[in-house]
Amino acid sequence: MALLARGAGVHDEPDVDGLAHALQCGADLRASHPDDVELAVAGLVHDIADIAFPHDHHDHAHRGAELVEPLLGPRVARLVGAHVDAKRYLVATDPAYRARLSPRSIETLELQGDGLDASGIAALASEADLAAILALRRADEYAKDPGARPLPLDSWRPLLGRIAR
Repeated sequence: MALLARGAGVHDEPDVDGLAHALQCGADLRASHPDDVELAVAGLVHDIADIAFPHDHHDHAHRGAELVEPLLGPRVARLVGAHVDAKRYLVATDPAYRARLSPRSIETLELQGDGLDASGIAALASEADLAAILALRRADEYAKDPGARPLPLDSWRPLLGRIAR
């Protein structure tokens, strides 16, 4: 919770700080998938590495997965770790998806290798949790509204407590 709170001063997107982005993403998944607490929590923490290491965006999905796995478990970590590949998957498989990306997401997409190749697509498509991975990615892209007013971070304490190890 303390690390997420530090996101209030960290910007990856120009108009939305890390905490606001986390709260919006988690709230979207909490509303759209009310029976999947781990997915909602993964949405909340998916960019935790950007908050922990604000000047180093390199491999933030995998670094974030490593940060959250000991406390939030392997599924949350897998979802967090896959959110960049999910963007690359959607760019490669959904012609309209790239047009929905924010300018910053397009910029990072280029650094991340652009769309997945055929073997990368096949690897992600074989994931048993593909629907949740793609739901997280789509929520991630929409959670960039500077006018959004999601519930505060403290409202997540009971949910985090339910899945924390």
